[in-house]
Amino acid sequence: MNRLVLIGNGFDLAHGLKTSYADFVNWYWQQRIEKLASEGSRTSDDGLCSFEMKVQAVWGHLLSFTNKETKAEDAIRYMENQGWCSIHKHSLLDRITTSIETKGWVDIENEYYDLLKQYALDSVLKEEGKISSMKSLNKQLEYLKELLVQYLTEITEQDSKIIKGIKHDIYAPFEKEDMSVHADYHMFEEEPWEWEDRQDKGEELMAILAKYGYSVKECMEWVQAWIEDEHGSTKYPTAFLLPKNIMLLNFNYTRTAQIYKKTDDSFEEIHIHGDIDDKKHVIFGYGDEMHSDFETLKEREDGECLRHVKSIRYLEASNYKKVLRFIESAPFQVVIMGHSCGRSDRTLLHTI
Repeated sequence: MNRLVLIGNGFDLAHGLKTSYADFVNWYWQQRIEKLASEGSRTSDDGLCSFEMKVQAVWGHLLSFTNKETKAEDAIRYMENQGWCSIHKHSLLDRITTSIETKGWVDIENEYYDLLKQYALDSVLKEEGKISSMKSLNKQLEYLKELLVQYLTEITEQDSKIIKGIKHDIYAPFEKEDMSVHADYHMFEEEPWEWEDRQDKGEELMAILAKYGYSVKECMEWVQAWIEDEHGSTKYPTAFLLPKNIMLLNFNYTRTAQIYKKTDDSFEEIHIHGDIDDKKHVIFGYGDEMHSDFETLKEREDGECLRHVKSIRYLEASNYKKVLRFIESAPFQVVIMGHSCGRSDRTLLHTI
């Protein structure tokens, strides 16, 4: 039996990395201010927001704000309230910042998808206007993706400490309570030695032990302890309850999970959305093809609606096929670590 571990953003957050979209957006404002200050121009538009400086001599004042405890966006808002500048946020950034202000968090991919549907299904907007709006939106998302990779590259250079609970859950033996009655629950109802007989023996069993960093001595101690248990324990020797294969399906772009590898082949890690070391193949978009509006979006012939559909982008690499082969190869257990299981990945999660 195999184990599939889903890794989401909460995994990186647990390791002290500021990978929330709210942190990313604050970084965006910070670097935007620094760039404006270095250029010294009165007007600027990066595709996400436009600035018009009304008082040119305030750059130093603005930078002094952001170098303190004040968030960059708050400093910008202060400048705007003082009449020193005017700011226009384009549609996607406006939705993102509004979500952060009202909810304290944001899912950028969901905000993008909602805007895309709004433009594509608008009954008032003419066809030319729809296409123009969607093209602009797609450009905004592409630029945000570039910035996100840049941001993550900067913040992931620090060392992460191993969290014992996470390490345990990745390699933990199966428990009876983990099993669905529709899967291999019946394995635990068999006689212990029948269960043992079904496991890999000899070199294969030794390979599993070595892969997860266990010694033969430990294996024999587990077996001996079980034999000598006077209470007839139903918790079989750990060696026979270890997953045969482990796959970490990482929805993040970072490589934090690598610190949990006991050996080179302890587990296979799949970055389903790409990673920061391969910027060209990073996937950023939406994956809710089960939504009732998706069929309508598919019927459009302009191509803008499907430009950032995750399942289409999955076909450009071999990772998706590797995941399918893994889940079809044997019964498997799913362990979720820091993934919200939200609708931006709904199609892939439904498949699993």
